[in-house]
Amino acid sequence: MAQGVEHIGKEDVAWSYAATFFWVGSGLILFPFILNKMPAETVGIWNIFQTITVMVAILDFGFQPSFARNLSYIFSGVKSLRKEGVAALENARNGKEKDIEDKSVVDYGLLQGTLVAMQWLFRIISLTAFLLLATAGTAYFLYILGKYSGDRTDAIAGWILLIILNCYDLYTLYYDALLKGKGYVRRSQQIMILSQAVYVLLAIGLIYAGLGLSAIVASRIVSIVIRRTLSRRIFFTREMREALRGVEAHDSKEIMHAIYPNAVKIGLTQLGSLAVNKSAMLIGAAFLTLEEVASYGITLQLLEILCNCSTVPYRAFSPKLAQCRAKKDMAGLRHYYIICEAILLGIWIIGGSASVLFGDYALRLINSQTFFLPTAMFAVMVGFHMLEDNQVMASGFIMSDNRIPFFITSLLSGAATVLLLWLFLDVLGWGVWGMILAPGIAQLAYQDWKWPGVILKELFVGHKQGETNV
Repeated sequence: MAQGVEHIGKEDVAWSYAATFFWVGSGLILFPFILNKMPAETVGIWNIFQTITVMVAILDFGFQPSFARNLSYIFSGVKSLRKEGVAALENARNGKEKDIEDKSVVDYGLLQGTLVAMQWLFRIISLTAFLLLATAGTAYFLYILGKYSGDRTDAIAGWILLIILNCYDLYTLYYDALLKGKGYVRRSQQIMILSQAVYVLLAIGLIYAGLGLSAIVASRIVSIVIRRTLSRRIFFTREMREALRGVEAHDSKEIMHAIYPNAVKIGLTQLGSLAVNKSAMLIGAAFLTLEEVASYGITLQLLEILCNCSTVPYRAFSPKLAQCRAKKDMAGLRHYYIICEAILLGIWIIGGSASVLFGDYALRLINSQTFFLPTAMFAVMVGFHMLEDNQVMASGFIMSDNRIPFFITSLLSGAATVLLLWLFLDVLGWGVWGMILAPGIAQLAYQDWKWPGVILKELFVGHKQGETNV
């Protein structure tokens, strides 16, 4: 049975959209219960919880996407991993049209060594997350809790569960890399839908049982356990276990040596991106009321929903992008870029406009205790996030070639964001406007135009016609 990268076609993209819409839909289903049952202060704490979860994920430091990309190379037939660039396939070098999904093409010793490296690394990352959350994280949470007038027992229980959630999520994160690297797009999205359904139904039930923040976090833990368990069963089929059994694993240290340089660059890029996109929430919470933080937070959540929808094709095709790079198929990359770019812009223009015009009206229908930011602020945030999304997708296409040229500029943008937040919030006292303008200005200064320009030049100017199509 073939063990190469799975075929990724229209059905996989359709399932990716179904999963994304279900993710969005499940959030919209849960949203009214949270906004209706919880006061604005509690919603503010919930937004801080979500921001901390995203920031803890940076401890992965780029290894999960790096492993996923290199796994795609392995399943495409490469026999070695490189620090930069992609080892050419034998069939690409020889000009032969061999079936790259033939079982004999996959180097299972290289795969086994990569599995060992992943399991070791994510154990270390999970332990690090626990130490940080139990110390510095808890100190920050107790400081914020000093301004909270709600149920502190429930908030503390939610915090303890949040630590458990983040540590388990990181400990098992490599399962996502396995499914993505193998090209199991459709199956991973089906698992996503099932786990999200459990999350929403359980959370609603626990909220009605009288629980608050702890209900949401506990429900998320259950959904992650289900997701990881099913992912393991999908990847480690009987054929896969037989292929790996008795194979001499490549040296995991050598594999880490090949992967970690770009993984660290990705991690630094993510760190900068996190400073740009999430530092406003944590820093702003120290200067603004929890009610203001809540309005900013739910506005940001809606925009993140649009981000998820607009990048569905790019995320679905990412294993295929790695395969195109391995096959030196620039025509294929152009084809995927045009599709992804058209959908991204369409969703932002239509969805962003609808959100600004009708967002508060929808919240009034559910008797929400919290509302979106004023129209002008909302519209500016939509523009900034559309540019950010476009820049992130362009960076992803560059990264598919195992090149990370943007990690330094990402760090600089993150540092500039933090500096501007201090200036706008503490010195100038601009309030919520400061939270909006700081990351937007930092990104507009360079990244929002630089990397889209680089990939456009590479795909549409730097290569001649006549290349192989997908």
